[in-house]
Amino acid sequence: MRNNFKTLVLMAGLGALFVMVGTFVGGNSGAIIALGFAALLNMGMYFFSAKIALASAKARPVEERELPNVYSIVRSLTQRENLPMPGIYLIDSPQPNAFATGRSPKHAAVAVTTGILQMMDYAELEGVLAHELSHVRNRDILISSIAATVAAALSILMRLAFWTGMGRDRRNDPISGIVTILAFILAPLAAMVIQMAISRSREYEADRSGATITGSPLALARALEKLEAGTRQIPMQVSPSTAQLFIADPLKAFGRRSGGMGTISRWFSTHPPISERIDRLSEMAGGIR
Repeated sequence: MRNNFKTLVLMAGLGALFVMVGTFVGGNSGAIIALGFAALLNMGMYFFSAKIALASAKARPVEERELPNVYSIVRSLTQRENLPMPGIYLIDSPQPNAFATGRSPKHAAVAVTTGILQMMDYAELEGVLAHELSHVRNRDILISSIAATVAAALSILMRLAFWTGMGRDRRNDPISGIVTILAFILAPLAAMVIQMAISRSREYEADRSGATITGSPLALARALEKLEAGTRQIPMQVSPSTAQLFIADPLKAFGRRSGGMGTISRWFSTHPPISERIDRLSEMAGGIR
């Protein structure tokens, strides 16, 4: 509940920032343009985000005879939660990882790497898949797509404002000009910070709800420990725009951090520190949460 409320507040703040910037750079017409950008881009992401994510990760659909354990676990979890059976995909990569995508439970897909199948035992794999199905049930993929789209549209709007002269009357005044330049720089950064905070909040919530589904928080905690080591040591070529979908940051082996290096780096991290996620799951297992 806490993470859901936090997500709601962050989404509202991102939307307010978007409209505020649109109004600032172009008055009422600027706000209308901003909303138009958001609507068009959201519509595209709504229908095509799953295909884009799966193609970017080079995931291929697999039949039950190829991954019987994955099908068995996912079928059991979906029946337990009254969810449709998602499409199952495989990524040929030694890095242990997984992600879910799709605009709704009826149009969902779950992808796993060959590495995670080799590294996890049954209970750990069940914890990972329950985490991913929690994203599906909570429609986190759609929430994250909207947040990313609004942030991207805001950046586009600021560039258009700069090159087309929106708000030029304000820039005739030196002070207003400085404020406008600062807005051009800070608004997209603020949008990105909010977008990353939304992503982290949904990861915490998927950990909690996934562990609730299986009744075994410690199994997911063990899986996260293996994911932390595996993603740090084994690289995987993934688009940064798709990286936030994975249960663990797939770009960590390239030197990207997941929030463990201080406040500033945490602001721009798509994933919470795995150590904190493990601590929360351990507390949950102890009956604290």
